[in-house]
Amino acid sequence: MELFREDAYLIETEAAIVASDERGLRLERTVFYPRGGGQAGDSGAVVLRDGTAIVIADTVKAEGGWILHVPAPGQEEALARVREGEAVVARIDWERRHRRMRFHTATHLLCAIVPHQTNGCSITADYARLDFDMIEPLAREHLEGELARLVQEAHDVRTVWITDEELDARPDLVRTMSVKPPRGLGRVRLLEIEGVDLQPCGGTHVANTREIGRLRVAKIEKKSARTRRVVLEFA
Repeated sequence: MELFREDAYLIETEAAIVASDERGLRLERTVFYPRGGGQAGDSGAVVLRDGTAIVIADTVKAEGGWILHVPAPGQEEALARVREGEAVVARIDWERRHRRMRFHTATHLLCAIVPHQTNGCSITADYARLDFDMIEPLAREHLEGELARLVQEAHDVRTVWITDEELDARPDLVRTMSVKPPRGLGRVRLLEIEGVDLQPCGGTHVANTREIGRLRVAKIEKKSARTRRVVLEFA
């Protein structure tokens, strides 16, 4: 069960270990977001019943729809204590997750400001990068001014769902050329910033744009004839 889908503010959860091997741990439920859609995977810890904390360095998707919690190297002794079915506490590194939530929501604001499709993105705890499919130049002052305005206007952010058929009828909702909207369950998750942006997204986000805080455009690059890259940092 992917608890972060419904509540990105959950920091920890109790869960049972489903399996453990050299690749990592699988849990029956988790608050850890797996790497995907441009957003980095969560780090944190899985705490065993005896108090042993296994440091999780990354989270990735595995076969069968499972989420794999990848331990940091050098924890063989702790991993040897893991038992299938054991109750554990899965706890994310909240500071890093929250920075990614702020950055991810900021990239949606950027999409609302720049009316072009995107062809790449990266959401980390230190910066956010978004590549636009366009030939026109971008002005740093304009982008920073519009981002500051949308942050200060305190727009609510929420998740809504539509059916696959509804998405097919609204191709304008899909702004990215590099990542396909998450399908397969008969419905698609959309991220709505009230009055600003609406598009498919499976990532984690803040609840209001004001929570993003001050931003600066660290870099604008011409990566190719049809790609303009914008890199955001916190001011």
